[in-house]
Amino acid sequence: MENNLICPKCKGFLNIGGNIIFSTRQKNGKTGLILLHEQFGNYTVTKHANYNYESGEHVSFFCPLCHAKLKSDAHENFATIQMIDKNNQVFNVYFSEIADEKSTFVLVGDNIEIYGKDSESYINFFNLAQTL
Repeated sequence: MENNLICPKCKGFLNIGGNIIFSTRQKNGKTGLILLHEQFGNYTVTKHANYNYESGEHVSFFCPLCHAKLKSDAHENFATIQMIDKNNQVFNVYFSEIADEKSTFVLVGDNIEIYGKDSESYINFFNLAQTL
């Protein structure tokens, strides 16, 4: 991938080897690292075999570098990071923190890319209903 995925707080690089690395915490306090595939729309998750969560569970995402909570202001179910493309244009990337929910939004200005079968239920939170 030619794009860099970064923490919006510390600007540290989060992607390596085709994955985006996050530290996570479940509501029960268990923590673990999760790797999400860096290609938007590919919802492959890599995690430790003993770090388990239930489908539909809310798992909070944090920067593994500065430990900032990556909670989005757009919706309580979303985390946010930034992407910098090869032209140094900055995009905001929003993705669901709900386990097994497939929903990702990539926004810069008026440009919007939507990924995942569960995204339709969140369109109004991103003020996108009129653009579709």
